[in-house]
Amino acid sequence: MSGTPDYTMGYGEEYLQALLRVSATTHAAHLLPHLEPGFRVLDFGCGPGTISIGLAEAVAPGEVHGVDMEASQIDLARMFAKRYGRDNAVFHVGDVTDLPFEDDSFDVAHCHNVLMHVPDTQAVLREVNRVVKPGGIIASREMISGSSFTHPDFEVLRNAWDMFEDLLEADDGHPQMGKDLKTHFVEAGLTNYRVSASFDTFTTPDEITFIHQIAQQWFLAPEITEAAIKYGAATEALCDHIGVAYDRWKDHPGAFAAVAYGELLAWKPES
Repeated sequence: MSGTPDYTMGYGEEYLQALLRVSATTHAAHLLPHLEPGFRVLDFGCGPGTISIGLAEAVAPGEVHGVDMEASQIDLARMFAKRYGRDNAVFHVGDVTDLPFEDDSFDVAHCHNVLMHVPDTQAVLREVNRVVKPGGIIASREMISGSSFTHPDFEVLRNAWDMFEDLLEADDGHPQMGKDLKTHFVEAGLTNYRVSASFDTFTTPDEITFIHQIAQQWFLAPEITEAAIKYGAATEALCDHIGVAYDRWKDHPGAFAAVAYGELLAWKPES
C-alpha cells in the first residue's frame, strides 16, 4: 500500500492552472538563498514541476529530482523542463514514503503543500531525512487555511474555507499544517531549524478574476460540492450562497484574498 492518500485537490484543468502560477521565486523564496551551484536537490510532491525548474536553475550544473505519485503531473513536469531547457531536472513517478534513492544522496529536500495532504507526516519526514546528507537542508512551505481569507466576506465566504478544511480532513489531510511544521520537524529529530511565514496575495484585476474562476469552476464544480455534501461539510444551499458571494466579491472595489503559509528550513544533524 502506498503511504500517500487520494489527492483532495484533484487533477482537473482548473486546479492545474493554479499550479502553473507557482514558481521557485514566488513559492520557495525562503529556500533559494541557501542553494548553491552543484547541489543535488529532491523536490518531493513536485506536481507539474514549476518550482522544480526554478530550483534546477539555482543549482545548475547540479541536479534536481522531482518525485510525484501522479504520472500525469510527471509528464507535465518533463514537458516544462524540456521547454525551458532544464536538462538538469529529472522527474520520477514515486511515493514520498518509499523513495527510490540511496541514503545520504541529496544536499537539499524541498516540498510545497505536500505534508498537508499526507496522513502520516512522520513517515514522510523519516524517509526524506534518510536520503538527505548529514548537514543537508529539508525545506517545507505549507498552507495555514485558518489564517487565509477572502475579503469582503459577505458573511458567507469564510464558510468556503471551512468547507475546504472539512474536505481535506475527510481525506486525512491537515489544513493547518503550516502552523504545525515546527512540531512535526522537532518530533522527527530535526532541532536545528528556521521558521517563517508569508502570504500569497491576490489584489489585481487579473488575480481577482483568477480566484473567481478557481472558485466557480473548480471549488464549486459538481464533483467537489457533491463530495462536500456527502461528507457533511456543506449543503446545496450553502454552495449556492458561496457561488453568489464570489460573484459579488469579484465586482467589489475592495476585493482582496490571501493564502497564508508557514515555512520551515531544517538542517539534518551532522551525526
